[in-house]
Amino acid sequence: MRTALFWEPWQGKTAAGSTAGHTVTHNAGNNSCVRCTLCFHACVIAEGRAGFCGVRVNRGGMLYTLVDDNVASMGLDPVEKKPLFHFLPGTQTLSLGTYGCNFACTFCQNARISRSPADTGRFYKGDPVTARRIVDYAKERHIPSISCTYNEPTVFYELVHDIALEASKAGRRIILVSNGAMSAAALASLKGLVHAANIDLKAFHKDFYSRICSGSLTAVLDNLVRMKAMGIWLEVTTLVIPGLNDSEQELSSIAGFIRDNLGPETPWHVSAFFPCYKMQDRGPTPPSLIHRACELGRAQGLHYVYGGNVSRPEDEATFCPSCHTPCISRQGFRVLSACTGVCPSCGTPIAGVWA
Repeated sequence: MRTALFWEPWQGKTAAGSTAGHTVTHNAGNNSCVRCTLCFHACVIAEGRAGFCGVRVNRGGMLYTLVDDNVASMGLDPVEKKPLFHFLPGTQTLSLGTYGCNFACTFCQNARISRSPADTGRFYKGDPVTARRIVDYAKERHIPSISCTYNEPTVFYELVHDIALEASKAGRRIILVSNGAMSAAALASLKGLVHAANIDLKAFHKDFYSRICSGSLTAVLDNLVRMKAMGIWLEVTTLVIPGLNDSEQELSSIAGFIRDNLGPETPWHVSAFFPCYKMQDRGPTPPSLIHRACELGRAQGLHYVYGGNVSRPEDEATFCPSCHTPCISRQGFRVLSACTGVCPSCGTPIAGVWA
């Protein structure tokens, strides 16, 4: 167990209904409370308790992380599975995750590792790792990137940062697959260390984020803009859930935000929902809705819009934004044709980071 980063002693008094994220109502004014500053929750945590994520705990007035060296899952994936379609396409990435999350999405697809510490109050020990060993594994197998994924990378920030430092020495790239709701300070400290990110933009109204995800739309939107300014290659994913975030107005608003704030060259992935975890009250997303979302994104001026889970071949292909020639064809997570970063027909650059 290692001392966590991004926290401070808490001297204030926290009462029920406070605007400070995950709060405590007992012993809130004593010297043993700490405030975690890793994400938007700014949890005030009493002695012996954990924050909202379930994996950052107060022991004797110090904040510790339970997931510093604790991997729940690790394996090799196509980078397209993250999904990243414009970052080293056709290559593999070494993917790893730990436990815990700073969201509580009722439709979580990885609840076993993301929500189990907070839901059960128990922490399951995974496999011990070191940042050096992870990077060496990627280097020995000529894997060009390492993806922090499966659960939310924010809550295992210390491991992410250590891996990124080691990777920078070994010429490996770092990818985040994230909800995008870390604190501005935590994100800034990763400048120059993270090369690509796929960020979930789950909806475009605050009520969805607070009621369905225990999250913050404002934090995500602000961080997307910050990541763009930091030079991180960005791709955005929206899981389209029937009856919740599937209106044409909402989908068009998401696409418009991406166009205006991240640039029309930013890829947008729209994926189909399937019932899971606590959201069993509705059926899967109809394929027609994913196809319509793709159309709306293109109508808003986005150059690269992709359908996931129930897509047609044309919804997985990359087309030249100028002449509409197919530049990359895909089947599932498999790239069927290579791309050098320019349209083979007219020479227009295709946005992305190419091998």
